Amino acid sequence: MTAYRYDGTFAGFLTCVWDALESRTDPAAFLLPEDSPTFWEERSLAADRGRAKRLYAALARRVSPAFQKLVTRGFLTCLPEKELALFTLIRRGLQEGDRVRLDLSDPVMADVNLALTKMWTEWDHLKGFIRFSELDGVLVGEIEPKNRVLPLLASHFAARYSGERIVLYDRTHHEVFLSDRGRWRLLPAEDFRMGPAGAEERAYRAMWRTYFDTIAIEGRLNPKCQSTHMPKRYRHVMTEFLTDGEMERSLPGQSPAGSLGDGNSGQRSTSTTRR
Repeated sequence: MTAYRYDGTFAGFLTCVWDALESRTDPAAFLLPEDSPTFWEERSLAADRGRAKRLYAALARRVSPAFQKLVTRGFLTCLPEKELALFTLIRRGLQEGDRVRLDLSDPVMADVNLALTKMWTEWDHLKGFIRFSELDGVLVGEIEPKNRVLPLLASHFAARYSGERIVLYDRTHHEVFLSDRGRWRLLPAEDFRMGPAGAEERAYRAMWRTYFDTIAIEGRLNPKCQSTHMPKRYRHVMTEFLTDGEMERSLPGQSPAGSLGDGNSGQRSTSTTRR
């Protein structure tokens, strides 16, 4: 058995799958560059986009377009050892066809489906819980998701705010979404800091917090119900639960490099997600 070490990209993963299928190797693990060495024989492969595209096309042609999408989306989940699970499904799919996707009794398929359900739930939550602040004419926000949902959120926000310039940073996967009036891209970003807001933006944040604190009826306060509608794991990046200092403080170990906004220009608050 062989442990494949790849660059963490989808193209790199498909390159490893191609190699394993071609050499009839049963992968023991899929490792990222920063992962510790294992006792397995290791094979490091650079992403081969030609092979990746051919295998990706084969998933739709020989299995089904729905299976191709399942593999693509499954790679974005936080399922432990997702690469091994997806490799198992790909190998079965190329042999048996689309019935592997419909086999709900298969434990591997069940694990992937559950992971996809959780990812789509997180994606749906974040569409409503993301908070933007306007800094120097740019809408800036941060998220810290479990799954790599930023590629899925990108097209949504690029279309919804097609006339805006947007920066949305994923703290978990160190990735940033940049949109300039509908034209967007995803880029790796190890360090990110939102930077200080100007006086007008701070005033709007304060007004939003006041509204949030006063809108509830004191005699009907229900923290448990509130947690259901606004889960606590999202609150550390939500305007109404943080002070300005907490919002602008970088994560431990991050440098101020890459900060946005100098606090000198007027800002119009977009701290609540526009609907």
